[in-house]
Amino acid sequence: MKNNTIFVDSDLLWDNISELPYFRGFLRAIEGRFLREISFKEPVLDLGCGDGHFGAKTFPCKNLVGIDPSFDTIRSAKQYDLYKGLICCNGNYLPFGQNSYKTVVSNSVLEHIEEVHEVLKEAFRILEEEGRLIITVPNENFTSNLSVARFFDWLKFSALANLYRKWFNHISRHHHVDHTKVWAERLMSANFKITDSFQYFPPDFLSVLEWGHYFSLPSLIWKVLTGKWILFPSKNNVFLRIIHAFLLKYFMKDPVSKEGAYSLIVAQK
Repeated sequence: MKNNTIFVDSDLLWDNISELPYFRGFLRAIEGRFLREISFKEPVLDLGCGDGHFGAKTFPCKNLVGIDPSFDTIRSAKQYDLYKGLICCNGNYLPFGQNSYKTVVSNSVLEHIEEVHEVLKEAFRILEEEGRLIITVPNENFTSNLSVARFFDWLKFSALANLYRKWFNHISRHHHVDHTKVWAERLMSANFKITDSFQYFPPDFLSVLEWGHYFSLPSLIWKVLTGKWILFPSKNNVFLRIIHAFLLKYFMKDPVSKEGAYSLIVAQK
């Protein structure tokens, strides 16, 4: 799946940062470039589809169903002409029969679910034989490579470093920020076989995401006031064009790294 050719689609980057806070759009564009390279056998279940934005920018599927536990995000996802069906439910009890799907994809979702093992067992149940589960999740490098925490470590203020790491994971709503081996063990415990995995999003990429949480405060204000993250998403928006040019320097690099803060794992039933 992963190869040595750097896939670059600047439109994918623009499509994300023009509708999301730039740090989130940057991450989604990196995730999207990997998932676009995967051939999804249909039908496909988007486990944790959220508001549908990521799926609409990423998946070229015709037979795609999305589930999410939030009524609000499911309603938002309806605006995209993408999903064959949208269901509000929790991942630990999926309203589908055995062998219902050939592919289950879950992008940056499982880390937010405390009882994640039950979700993995359900994903296994609804997949056909040799069906695939494709997940992206943060790993232990996310916590260890946060730049502010590393600065505190350099100052020998380990207590402050640990406090910052704990706080940042809290605002990110992470229940699981674990080594790729831990995720592999969870998947194998649910009877999956790991067929591929790699880490991406190196420390310099992570710094863009980390500091973006602070610099994107205006986007949060616009969202509260107008319901939109970006008030003027046009390419005539000079500010957006400057951000795009800045992020494109990173986006054109190969994001695969042993120090990558995120893991992509492909597992098979």
